[in-house]
Amino acid sequence: MPLYEHIFIARQDISPAQVEGLTETLAKVVTDHGGKIEKSEYWGLRNLQYKIKKNRKGHYSLFNISAPADAVQELERQERINDDVLRSLTVRVDELDADPSPVLSRRDRNDKGDRGDRRDRR
Repeated sequence: MPLYEHIFIARQDISPAQVEGLTETLAKVVTDHGGKIEKSEYWGLRNLQYKIKKNRKGHYSLFNISAPADAVQELERQERINDDVLRSLTVRVDELDADPSPVLSRRDRNDKGDRGDRRDRR
């Protein structure tokens, strides 16, 4: 089966719980059409580079999908109908990465814990 990476951006004024519900609904669309969600990640509320439909921020979510083309087409159709989804992007890939995405890895690295390089400053 073809492999895809799919990212969608939801409106800023919905809650993370609503984004989780939207993610489950969209995942169900894929599974109902014979596909499988290999990995699902929520990247959080992030700034947009430019305004999209008067929104400056958006909730980002990632799917790694193993599904036939019909399932992905139906997923994209459902997102176009839904007013909560601002943008989406689907890319066909040769293999899926099981590791956490670089966005999540970078967030873990940026914890502002011990700043050892600034101890001797006065």
